[in-house]
Order: sequence, then structure tokens, then C-alpha cells
Amino acid sequence: MRIARVMTRLNLGGPARQVLGSDPLLRARGHELRLFTGEPLEGEGDLVLEARALGLDVVRVPGLGRSVRPLADRRAGRFLAQALGAWQPDLVHTHASKAGCLGRRAALSLRRVPRLVHTFHGHVLEGYFPRAIELGLRAAERRMARRTDALVAVSEATGRDLERFGIAGRRPTRIIPPGMDLDALLEIPPLGEERTRGGAALRQRLGIGNETVLALMLGRLAEVKRPRLALEALAGTDAVRAGRLALVFAGDGPERAGLEAAASQMPADQPVCVHLLGAIADTHDLLSGCDLVIGASRTEGLPVALIEAGAAARPAVWSDVGGVAQILEDGATGKLLPAEPAELVPALSRALDAAVAEPAIGRALGLAARAHVAQRHGAARLADDLEQLYSELLASRPAEVA
Repeated sequence: MRIARVMTRLNLGGPARQVLGSDPLLRARGHELRLFTGEPLEGEGDLVLEARALGLDVVRVPGLGRSVRPLADRRAGRFLAQALGAWQPDLVHTHASKAGCLGRRAALSLRRVPRLVHTFHGHVLEGYFPRAIELGLRAAERRMARRTDALVAVSEATGRDLERFGIAGRRPTRIIPPGMDLDALLEIPPLGEERTRGGAALRQRLGIGNETVLALMLGRLAEVKRPRLALEALAGTDAVRAGRLALVFAGDGPERAGLEAAASQMPADQPVCVHLLGAIADTHDLLSGCDLVIGASRTEGLPVALIEAGAAARPAVWSDVGGVAQILEDGATGKLLPAEPAELVPALSRALDAAVAEPAIGRALGLAARAHVAQRHGAARLADDLEQLYSELLASRPAEVA
């Protein structure tokens, strides 16, 4: 099969990490793949060089970006139409809203229209914009869905949302959970054992001793992730006042300046307990050095940070939104938190204190999370699911007359 993939940007987020896991495997199976992508936002990181090092054929699309810019969007659309027309893929698979709109429009403009697949890794159809804009976005997605051969959602919750908004239509949404290359993370020693050299070096660099529990918030510092709620929860713990708890943010984005300002207001008589590291592409040392991973998101598809945490045998504490519960079983592989801020903050404070007081429970949760994730979220499983979907779609295409 000749497969074109269109992504808005190849940043450090979940969609890009999935592509880096599945596409080298698809390529090794004899399929041709070409990845069309735009430029990431400042502070998001860029995995294009890593993708090319894995042998992926990556094409930069001029003008393609996350923000709405009519002139740049038109330029990106024209480029995609020309590039897809020249390459003649059998199938075009788009990811997220901007690439989904421009990529599918470009493919539909071709003389020979390829099969179209679009993945929702989450959505911005509710809770992001004023009501009028939300209704317009839903209408646009419904129109585009009618001309798309298969819609994919990364979680059952996202699939239900697509049905609720009338986007799924008569064809059922295919649920394909995230998958990625987990081999290096699965080798990280569990909690209670000696950390990797990189994990130990991280803690030494931050001035964090082995007696201190290090919580990690991994991902872009955007409002939807609500990182300030994590900071509020940290301030409400007994453990941080005793100098036994620290929090590290690994990511960048518009919330960073506010977090830095809030962190500077922590009581002067407490040890430094908040660290902002910026965007980091390789999460191996981060996960080895930390003791648990936390999330306070307002909405999610299915967060890849949870998969990475589980693979590293680190317990997770996360707001119960979107598809989080598909990975995090409360009390078995981690702790689910209420989604409403008024309840989430004190619940997260209690969970952080419990991580300090009961390390054996954290170790057990982390090991259970590792077993769960390793079985369900590897790159080979994702490649298998995609290959099966693509094959089904192409097998259903009527034979072309010579």
C-alpha cells in the first residue's frame, strides 16, 4: 500500500510518538509511507529529525500550522493537493482538526481520490470555544465525515462524543487505542530498585534526594492540561511542608510564565519543590527519576503520558476525563481523580501525600500498570490495527478500468 499521512505538526505530543512507533513497522512490512507535516509551535519540540533517522519520508508543508491563518492555510492546501497528486497515494490518513480539514480537502480535489481515514486524538468540539464556534466546527466535521471512508477515535469516550455530535454518521467509528515503541521504558527498574544512571543524574541535578518523592507532570503547558491545579494541590500537601515531595513539569507552552510566577510565591522556608524543565523529547530519564506521574486535564482523548508512565512502572494519578479510565483502573493501576477543580485539587493533594506515606502501594500500582500497558499499547499492535483497517478499505474499492 502507498500511504500518505498528514499531521499538523510533529511535536512531542502523543500523535507524533505513535507515528514514530507504527510507521517504521509498516514500512518494514513493505508499505510505502510519506508523512506530510507542518511546523510546531514554539516550545513544543520537533520530532522531524528523529522520524527521518528512523527511515521515514517526511515532507514539510509550507504554511501548515495549528493556528488559523487563512493565507497560510490556503498555501498549505495548495501544496498538499499538488504533492498528493504527484505521489498518487492509495490512502490518505489525516490526524487532528487542521490537518484533517486541509488534508482531506486536498485529497478530494484529486482526479483519482484515495481512500480517506481521519483520526480524532481528542477534539476541540466542546469546552474550548464559544458556543457559536463549537456549532460551526461540528457542522464542518459532519460535512467532512460524510466524504471520509473511516473515522478513527483513540478512545471509547472520544467515539461516543463523535456519535453525540452527529459526526460518526451511519458508519461506526473505529476505536484504535494509541500504541508506541515501549521497549526502552519497559526496561526501567521499578520503584524501590536502583534508578538508571540518567534518572539518578536528573535527581542530582535538581537537588532531590532519594528520600523525596518526585511527581512528574508530562506534556504541553496549555490551559486544557490545567497545570496550575497541580501546583495548588502540591501546596496543600503535608509532604511538601516536610520537604519530602517535589513536582517537576516537563513541557512548555503558554502556561509556563504563570507557573513560574506561582512557583516563586511558594513559602520561602520550604525547600525548592517545583522545577520547570521545558520540552524534553526523550522521557526515559524523566520517568526513571520520578516516582509517579500526575495529570489534571480538563479533557483528553487518551493521554500517551499515561502509557509511558505505565511502561516505566510508575503509578499515575489523573483526572477522570475522556479515555483516561481505559488505561488507569482506579486502585489497580493508579488513582482516578474527580474532574471538577474544587474536588480535584484536594483529592490530588491526598494522593500526593499517600505516595509519600505508602511507597509499597505505589510500587504495586506501577507494576500492575506496566503489565496492562505492555499488553495493550505497543507499537506492533498499533501497526497491526492500522494495516488491517487500510487493507479493508482498499479491498472494498471497485476495480479500476484500465
